[in-house]
Amino acid sequence: MSLFSAEASGPDIADLSGVLCGQGQITGFARTAARLTVEVDEAWRASVLAAEFGRRGVSAELSRTEDGTPVIRTAFRRDLIALARAWLGGEGTGKVLPGRFRLTGAALRLWALASGRPGVQGYLLAVDARAPDTHEPLAEAFRQLGLPAQLVGPKGGGPAVRVTGRRRLATLAELIGMPPPGAEPVWPRHAPARQAV
Repeated sequence: MSLFSAEASGPDIADLSGVLCGQGQITGFARTAARLTVEVDEAWRASVLAAEFGRRGVSAELSRTEDGTPVIRTAFRRDLIALARAWLGGEGTGKVLPGRFRLTGAALRLWALASGRPGVQGYLLAVDARAPDTHEPLAEAFRQLGLPAQLVGPKGGGPAVRVTGRRRLATLAELIGMPPPGAEPVWPRHAPARQAV
């Protein structure tokens, strides 16, 4: 088992940064509390993420947006303010990658549960189209794990970070652990294992 794998340490509230790597949003309230919201494309993702949040002592409600998109949302909580401070830039600048950010297996797992899927080539983890300044630093965070990844745009199924190559996909699968029930079709080991170009 890798020291960075999702099972290497117990669940921690800091793991929730994984959903912020993708489409998750965090909102502060008077610098005393914060709320985490994640829209997903399938209901099973919302259910599994809510359970993962619960494992970290953070309850989240499941609902749908006006157009029917599944969403999970926490209440405003004091224990999420550290995430908000780390991920929110100055006034009105929106989501930014925290300084000295490091990916962990647990954060990668939550990112994969929120938006990971096999692509035409390799495995894709969606990045937030509303926060383009986070894209390149997130790809760099993969490289720091010894897992080179590429950014891809809409033509490649993105915006997303793409992991290609049999060994890299095996490493990613080891880092994020076994899929929960229902997630098997979108887990890395099911992605086409083509070599990186």
